[in-house]
Amino acid sequence: MRSLYICNSFLYKMISRSTIDRVFESARVEEVIGEFVQLKKAGSNFKGLSPFTDEKSPSFMVSPVKQIWKDFSTGKGGNSVSFLMEHEHYTYPEALRWLAKKYNIEIEETEQSSEEKAQMNERESMFLVSNFAKDYFHDTMLNSNKGKAIGLSYFKERGFSQETIKKFDLGYCIDEWDNFTKAALAKGYDLKYLASTGLTIVKENKQFDRFKGRVMFPIHSMSGRILGFGGRILTADKKAAKYLNSPESDIYHKSKILYGIYQAKKEIAKQDNCFLVEGYTDVISLHQSGIENVVASSGTALTSDQIRLVNRLTKNITVLFDGDAAGIRASIRGIDLILEQGMNVKVVQFPDGEDPDSFAKSHSNADLAAYLDSAAQDFINFKVSLLLKDSDNDPIKKAGVIRDIVLSISKIPDSIQREVYVQECSRIMEISERVLFSELAQLLKKNIQEKSKANKGQTTQQQDPNMPPPEYFIEQEQAQMGLVKTSNLTTQNVNQLSILENEIIRILLLYGNEEVEFSEEIITIDEDGKETIDIKKYQNTVSAEIYLHLQDDEIEFSNIIFQEIYNEIIHQLNQSEKLEIEQLINHKNPEIANTVTSILMDEEKYQLSKWETKNIFVTGALEVLRKAVNDAIFNLRRILIGEKINELMKEALENETATIELEVIKNYTNLKMRLFEKLNRVV
Repeated sequence: MRSLYICNSFLYKMISRSTIDRVFESARVEEVIGEFVQLKKAGSNFKGLSPFTDEKSPSFMVSPVKQIWKDFSTGKGGNSVSFLMEHEHYTYPEALRWLAKKYNIEIEETEQSSEEKAQMNERESMFLVSNFAKDYFHDTMLNSNKGKAIGLSYFKERGFSQETIKKFDLGYCIDEWDNFTKAALAKGYDLKYLASTGLTIVKENKQFDRFKGRVMFPIHSMSGRILGFGGRILTADKKAAKYLNSPESDIYHKSKILYGIYQAKKEIAKQDNCFLVEGYTDVISLHQSGIENVVASSGTALTSDQIRLVNRLTKNITVLFDGDAAGIRASIRGIDLILEQGMNVKVVQFPDGEDPDSFAKSHSNADLAAYLDSAAQDFINFKVSLLLKDSDNDPIKKAGVIRDIVLSISKIPDSIQREVYVQECSRIMEISERVLFSELAQLLKKNIQEKSKANKGQTTQQQDPNMPPPEYFIEQEQAQMGLVKTSNLTTQNVNQLSILENEIIRILLLYGNEEVEFSEEIITIDEDGKETIDIKKYQNTVSAEIYLHLQDDEIEFSNIIFQEIYNEIIHQLNQSEKLEIEQLINHKNPEIANTVTSILMDEEKYQLSKWETKNIFVTGALEVLRKAVNDAIFNLRRILIGEKINELMKEALENETATIELEVIKNYTNLKMRLFEKLNRVV
């Protein structure tokens, strides 16, 4: 989510603050979500089936009072804007514009520099030209004699229905030198943008259509804007390329887009899996056969940017390969790229002579779905079955196959997944795990060294003394694989800290403005050295009390998002002396907004039954608020003091010349014991 926020910051500032405020004031989360999800009243909230996963029992909740939602099946949550970003995969500005349109709010934009205006105008003009081209090619195919006779008949022969043709905006460019260009110029479109989008080729004083005589496949962005085109020739001209794509431009980068992503995005998120194929017709045929979560790399080698595009929607990719062995070997590099991105990859290979398009046409929808499910195999089994065919039981070639598989495993960032795949490789190839782990450790070490060399080549600066040496990262990798024994004490402390930090943020969000009677211990020592403890009671808001304690101890949260939320809360209190939750719910940083709404909606999930009707009275949260605040703060102090004691002991053990600061450790220990006493005290 962090990268999405950064990328959108430029566009975000173009919409005025007043417009954004009006959007949030007008938008009703139950109305917005109600357009996509069937909601039923459940007490003061609404419930429905999750739009992000298949479920039979509703776990999707909407709170009209708080104007937030949460899907308990996936953990997603937020406000009306974040819902559109999750469900429709809009950017932040796109979601705002959608809401503005729904509630008839005129969008005001902040003043831009002349350079920004020029850049935006250039891009917008290119988008307008591309959209006109899409409509023109589609209309030409459906309503002109040549279009129907040539373009439409081709798609009909491929078995594409009228609905499918419309869904993918398929079209036809008439086989005349400048038919489209003339039509665009007549409509007032500038030749400059016809050329920059690649729709028209300009040479000296002549201009002609790039895609003349080709059926057209518009390429959509994630949000549905036309970025470029793919065109297929229908004649047997050996000099002309079978497929022709739009050239690279300010709006079209073929390495950063996937064909069919706009039509497939909802189903990819819902099915939690993405099928990856090679060509346009593969996508369309599978889509028409009921497999809608499918995209294509449009004939280009798979890139990291394309994989990251899928990663926004799901962690699972199933690569569909033709029965052509040569093509498979050429595309197998893409599997390693997918693994590098931390994604799960499976492979389906079609029978010899078949591809997704032909297979979909020759089988029923049910048979196709069943085949994709049964034929899917993990990349190890796939590589083994593919590469061992050429080994002819040659031990040297077999060793090469094993190294190739281990090389793929080394691309996986998750250490647990690596270990599982090592075990699987050991079983299939009948080789010991120890040997495989040793080879894997060498590859990981080599990767780190290569990255280190690359970094040194990029800068002449000395290594940052605050950064650990490369050997440290190697040890970490080995430790994660179980080759080095490590203690889980640190992990336990981190988990405890995270739980306590979450609890403090929860209390601040739910009860930050509540005024509660707190107490303070005042310790006095008389002339005889006798200690007396007096209790002083005082009124304070929950937020102010927590702030004073954390400020006194100079405590910062280990969780970055919690720290940012806390800083926002303190900033609000300094400005208005009152916490406004709505500002956090509608925060421009989606991570902050999602975390806040998630915490708030967790309180809505469980509601107490009406026990008072049976003369059973449950203590309310406000009645025990003082204890909850004190417990959270004291427990946080206890953990941090424990860490300080461990640091002092470790320092003394590692440095033989250092003197053990027994008095300091004793004081910390006494303080820790006192905190235990306070935590056990009933208040």
